[in-house]
Amino acid sequence: MKILAFTDPHTSEKQLQKVKEKVEKENPDMIICSGDFTIFTRQTEMMLKKFHELGKPFYFTHGNHEDEQEVRKLSKKYSNLHFFHKETCVIQEILFLWYGGGGFSQTDKKFEAFAPFFEKEMKPYEKVIMITHGPPYQTTLDPIVGEHCGNISFKQFLTKHAQKIILYLCGHLHENFHKHDKIGNCILINPGPDGELIEI
Repeated sequence: MKILAFTDPHTSEKQLQKVKEKVEKENPDMIICSGDFTIFTRQTEMMLKKFHELGKPFYFTHGNHEDEQEVRKLSKKYSNLHFFHKETCVIQEILFLWYGGGGFSQTDKKFEAFAPFFEKEMKPYEKVIMITHGPPYQTTLDPIVGEHCGNISFKQFLTKHAQKIILYLCGHLHENFHKHDKIGNCILINPGPDGELIEI
């Protein structure tokens, strides 16, 4: 499976053009975006239309700049778009876990309450990919001015399941675009607004 992942373009035409060029050059099987594609919900439908026009199956969640219900409703108008939050999907026998929004709190009680659903869904699968908007705590993906500010709830879940979760994609912190890390078997990536190609 060849994935082109990106995050946090914030309506940037320049970054979208870079993503489009990578789609044309690399011909990925799918595209993933981990949120913050608008600036405080402005131009939501314009961005969704542009994502559809990339011409590939486009899987995504929302960030702190998007309204979940608006994105969920509008994305149904475009056949290439597949929006997820607090949901799973299966692609080529790999389970994908989706949890969008947020990004600023170091703990997420709603996620912790929801985690047992993810754990139940994971049981039959050998490989899992997890996508959140905010980064997990105390990784190379979450420092700001030398201080770790990622999400402890995400980190605890990832550490517990790091033998099954083979890839973790997130964004939110622009300072850490294109940073990578590893926990157990899991590779963590903030793919930046211009995107990175990942082969599974």
